[in-house]
Amino acid sequence: MKAFTTTLLTTTVLCAGMAMADGHLPLKEMAGIADRDHWLPGEVNADGKLEALQAAVGAEAIPFTGSIDNPVQIALIYPSADTSDFWARNYLAMTKRLEQLGIAYETTEFASRQVEHSLQATYANQVEQDADLYDYVIFGPSELAIQGDNIEKLSGNDGFSTYVWAFHTPLKYLATQPAAWFDFSSAAGALTMCDYMLGRLGNDVTMAMNRGIPGITDNQRSGDFKECVMEKGNWSVAYEHYGEYQTEGGYEGTSLILQAYPEAKVIHNANTAMAMGSVEAQVAAEKTKDIFSTGWGGTGLELDAIRRGDLDATPMRMGDDVGAATAEAIKADLENRGDELPLVFLGRITVAHDQMSADELNALETEAFRFSGVGALKR
Repeated sequence: MKAFTTTLLTTTVLCAGMAMADGHLPLKEMAGIADRDHWLPGEVNADGKLEALQAAVGAEAIPFTGSIDNPVQIALIYPSADTSDFWARNYLAMTKRLEQLGIAYETTEFASRQVEHSLQATYANQVEQDADLYDYVIFGPSELAIQGDNIEKLSGNDGFSTYVWAFHTPLKYLATQPAAWFDFSSAAGALTMCDYMLGRLGNDVTMAMNRGIPGITDNQRSGDFKECVMEKGNWSVAYEHYGEYQTEGGYEGTSLILQAYPEAKVIHNANTAMAMGSVEAQVAAEKTKDIFSTGWGGTGLELDAIRRGDLDATPMRMGDDVGAATAEAIKADLENRGDELPLVFLGRITVAHDQMSADELNALETEAFRFSGVGALKR
């Protein structure tokens, strides 16, 4: 389909770049804007556009009204080799929604682990050099600040449209913004989790943390949660371990916490992989009943751990929203309605926990994974 869409896609990307150059962003200013190197969704989304896309994602598919000669070509550069099934689920959600919309597609995947920053850079260079092969590039950065130059390189290539997955904080310095960002708000999830934990466990609790990689995501998932429980509930933090979002990091951090910081009764984990490693360490030490453990994201692995009684709570994303929204964005772009899209799409987040009934957990899981399917994905 490449030759058919080149003109349309060039227009979309250049418009995003011109908005930056003309100073059209931000559309409004929110507290702390001068102290940030990025914008918040509320600063760059025109009123009503996010809600409109969320409504489309939650509704039955309305088929694509146009016609294409060849399948759209989609490159995906993301850390899908990690434990978290976020990437695989949203790939499935996107492709199944594209099928519902009647849009033929072909995909090329470039997989890595979240700590393999250089490998992602290599993939980004390869895709950028092969721009004539692709209509859309989906980039899931290993970490936003580390991959900022690669986001700019991809977004500045007028041969395809670039979508960013798993981040919702557009960097101010980008000369050309991606066509759209798709994510769940880690900050909103942290505050939702804070309110739940304070209501469940009360004040004056000592916790420890398995944090990810220093950067925006961990600052929100871990930092915003920490600040919230300390300010609102007088919680204290015995120890913070950077586990780099890896299962091994969660295991090592938790083993250290159990040995050296027995006063910590809560372990906060900043992603699925570390939560699984943390659970493994607790099971090995026979401490699962002594520690209140949290995950992040509500993936199938986490829900299974909650059902087993190994994990206590997690901020749960309606996981398939990101992939389905990406499919809807492709449809809008092909129909020349790209100006109707928000710059930043956000999916919904609630808390899944061990006090829910089996029926409640099942209903939540069915809604969250309505495209990718209920239950842990087979790796």
